[in-house]
This record gives sequence, structure tokens and C-alpha cells, in this order.
Amino acid sequence: MGVVPGCTPKRNGDNLAKGKNTVAVVTELVKPVADQMGLTLWDVRFEKEGAGWYLRLFIDKEGGVTIDDCENYSRAVDKLIDDADPIDQSYYLEVCSPGVERELVQDWHFERYLGSLVNVRLIRPVEGQRDFTGELTAYADRTATILLDEETEMQVPLNEAAFVRLYDDYDMGGLD
Repeated sequence: MGVVPGCTPKRNGDNLAKGKNTVAVVTELVKPVADQMGLTLWDVRFEKEGAGWYLRLFIDKEGGVTIDDCENYSRAVDKLIDDADPIDQSYYLEVCSPGVERELVQDWHFERYLGSLVNVRLIRPVEGQRDFTGELTAYADRTATILLDEETEMQVPLNEAAFVRLYDDYDMGGLD
């Protein structure tokens, strides 16, 4: 298996804590390290891409994260994850920023970004449309309220959304 730049290939055993999934176990392991380093653990994902598995740790901090933050955090949690041995197949460890158009997943993500513009993609179209942009005005019981225009409000249960992401209106200029 080739090595992806910036990733560390891993092979661990099957010491997953009883009754908990991989993401929950890894989150419990690595969140205290993020807190200690002044970082916010934004999200943890364990995903299959092609033939490979990826353990992705998304970190954030006020003012944004740097490549050095990602590298330092990766080094700090690498041995901790290896010693706990929560994953029973080969995987690559990636540590990165959630980005400008970060996906809102956790309840606290939605609460933090109330009043912000978001992009929403629905799993199934509503009136022939799947993609919407509007202001996140409320969030409760895993349902986001999106103000699409002055007169139209949309209730989006998260189990009906492919994603909800922050809207990035940054214009890089150049091509029209």
C-alpha cells in the first residue's frame, strides 16, 4: 500500500471498547489532547475511500489552524491511538482543518453558527430542488431552521440532509 503525503499508514488490532464505535473511542482518546493544546476537536471520521481507510481528525482554533498545528497534533495523538489500538484494519491518519465551508454535524456546531449563511443539500429533492442557501436561524431536536428569503423558512431534519455547510462567499476574482 502506498503512503499518502501527510498521512501515516497504521495497522492495529481489535481492542475496540465494548459497546462503542470507532469514532466514539477515538474521540474520547484525542479530545483531551486537543483541549490541552488549545485546539477544538471539530469532528472525527473513519471513512473508506477506494481500497483504503482514513481516520480523519478535524481540528480548529480561534484564528484558524496552521499546518504546524496539524503536524503537532498528529504527533501528539499518534502513539496514544496506537497504544489504545481501537481499529482492527489498516488506515491512514489525517489531521486537518474543517475548512472555510466546514460541515456542521454536531449540535454545538449548529448552535455556534446560528445567524450564519449555510448551504444545505437534501437527500431527496423538495419541489424539484435539492440545494438551498440561507441563514441558519434556529436549531433544536436535530432540526435546522433555514431562512431562505424574507418570506420563506425551511425546517431541515438532519436525517434528511446530505450535508449542511457554512456558506463561503469569498470571491477569488479572475474568471467570470
